Amino acid sequence: MNFKGPTDTAKKEKLFIEIDATELSAAQIRALKTLNMLLNHTLTTDAEGEFFDASSEAMRLCASLIKQANFIDDMSESNIPYAQQALEFSIDILQDQMSTSKVINYDN
Repeated sequence: MNFKGPTDTAKKEKLFIEIDATELSAAQIRALKTLNMLLNHTLTTDAEGEFFDASSEAMRLCASLIKQANFIDDMSESNIPYAQQALEFSIDILQDQMSTSKVINYDN
């Protein structure tokens, strides 16, 4: 994954995100594009309703992408609900971070 865009946070430029899609299905690609749009909208909206709606839709779409992961298809014979387990694990971690007020900042 490559990122091209402003390095100074004060600049108002476009950000280009390059993703190797050779192993992605058409549905996965559409979902990633939609997620990117939703995250951008969530970060830039001034309207409370749109902020909450876009946030919840982005989280729903993340869950959908996890369920569409190639790993899930590869492990379909195992009868282990990997997608469900991954989502439950992720939600547990998120709830722990929210309850301890930990904010993760990946800004270098």
